[in-house]
Amino acid sequence: MAEIITMPRLSDTMEEGTVAKWLKKVGDTVIEGDILAEIETDKATMEFESFHEGTLLHIGIAEGEGAPVDALLAIIGAKGEDISGLLGGQANAPVSAPQEEKPDAASTGGKAEAPASGSAELPEGVEIITMPRLSDTMEEGTVASWLKKVGDTVEEGDILAEIETDKATMEFESFYTGTLLHIGIQEGESALVDAVLAVIGPKGTDVSAVLSTSSGVAQTQTASVPAEAEVKSSEPQAASEPQHTETAAGDRVFVSPLARKMAEEKGIDLKQVSGSGDSGRIVKRDIENFVPVAAAAVTAPSDASGKATAAPVTSYIPAGEEAVEEVKNSQMRKVIAKRLSESKFTAPHYYLTIEVDMEQAMVSRGSINALPDTKVSFNDMVVKACAMALRKHPQVNTSWSAEAMKYNKHIHIGVAVAVDEGLVVPVLKFADQMSLTQIGSAVKDLAGRARVKKITPAEMEGSTFTVSNLGMFGILEFTSIINQPNSAILSVGAIVEKPVVRQGEIKVGHTMKVTLACDHRTVDGATGSQFLQTLRAYLEHPVTMLA
Repeated sequence: MAEIITMPRLSDTMEEGTVAKWLKKVGDTVIEGDILAEIETDKATMEFESFHEGTLLHIGIAEGEGAPVDALLAIIGAKGEDISGLLGGQANAPVSAPQEEKPDAASTGGKAEAPASGSAELPEGVEIITMPRLSDTMEEGTVASWLKKVGDTVEEGDILAEIETDKATMEFESFYTGTLLHIGIQEGESALVDAVLAVIGPKGTDVSAVLSTSSGVAQTQTASVPAEAEVKSSEPQAASEPQHTETAAGDRVFVSPLARKMAEEKGIDLKQVSGSGDSGRIVKRDIENFVPVAAAAVTAPSDASGKATAAPVTSYIPAGEEAVEEVKNSQMRKVIAKRLSESKFTAPHYYLTIEVDMEQAMVSRGSINALPDTKVSFNDMVVKACAMALRKHPQVNTSWSAEAMKYNKHIHIGVAVAVDEGLVVPVLKFADQMSLTQIGSAVKDLAGRARVKKITPAEMEGSTFTVSNLGMFGILEFTSIINQPNSAILSVGAIVEKPVVRQGEIKVGHTMKVTLACDHRTVDGATGSQFLQTLRAYLEHPVTMLA
């Protein structure tokens, strides 16, 4: 039976979308997971994948046209199937998907499927909210914090919870109005996409009847927290247990918006609060259970006259208690582990290292940064040099598959950025067409938003080559694991001052080591070496990058 695909809601504020590009045409075979189109929202252009298999029978919104959320986007069904009854002359009007359709949870606001035929229907006004798919690679999510509690009134557009995906922590809003009747996934717990997240409906609705009524939905619900754990978490910690454990790197504190607001209202210093959420995140219950610890006064011993006396000298005997803290793996850390393991053990890596004379690069950078409102880093120069070198060595800009080698005609360079939970790779699209100053501004913007989790999934996808720089940490030389489906990644070390030989004389110079990790299935040793020679030529003569 034909499936109606509607314009999805791809962001929390999206009301309409524009089809930037169709990647399938009418008559094409569509497999579940295929990218149907690129859809431009109010925030970004995102790839929209199919959750159905069949033949693309109809396109309801042409490239460049916009339509409101839930408008007819496409129809997928059996080849030659009659869809005239589904169209009815309303190709661009909002439509309701048939009961059999299984749309993306994100596009439907996380609403669960209607019960299968033969099972009882949900009571009127009751909505089952499921774990949404908030990124194209998301398989499961973790509830970082709930901003509503059972019994609260929920309005359409209210933020229900913060959900941690494999790429970022994102706010998840309600698309329904009612009372929050049930929470299916507790803070800190993880569940697969489409697991029961919450139930919203009229106040006083029997939730147990709702869950049992929805066929198959209750089975996906995550296990509830044991009673002992609930009691333990609700009891305030004793004053003898210090609350001054580290909750952040440096001066940054990881805290949910609700917990931060509660702390401000109660005058609590967040640096004194120990977070019990994922990765030490401070959540609501930490503020509710917080007990200030008064510092004990320490005085020196005194004699009968009241004068202080020296403390007796005793031998020091080390004493303490062994302790281990187990921190639950974040979604980001799980995905990093999975993808890097797959890359390391499926792609045959080999490494090529060269040393680059950076004397002219330092002079050029100084001249550029002397201009008003201009700021270029050495990393920006490396990214620019890589983009130009990839033009001359397209073999390095490839991707491997079992059937064919894909030559990417575009150059999208990923720049590895360290964040508190792990590593993300924002992507500079068409980096070869960008100037040094444009690269500098784009990297600064993307890296800054990545560190505060404001970057979108679309901005971290589609790289064809990656640059990883640890030079700013004083690392002289290192190797990286290839960011698949790329064929190579460049590891950039620190610029060091050292003796160099120029025209037969020893002089003080500045050099930098870079290492290219290559996938031997796509990039041979000679090809990788030629790429590095071109890269060195650009970096040692930066004026050639301005031509």
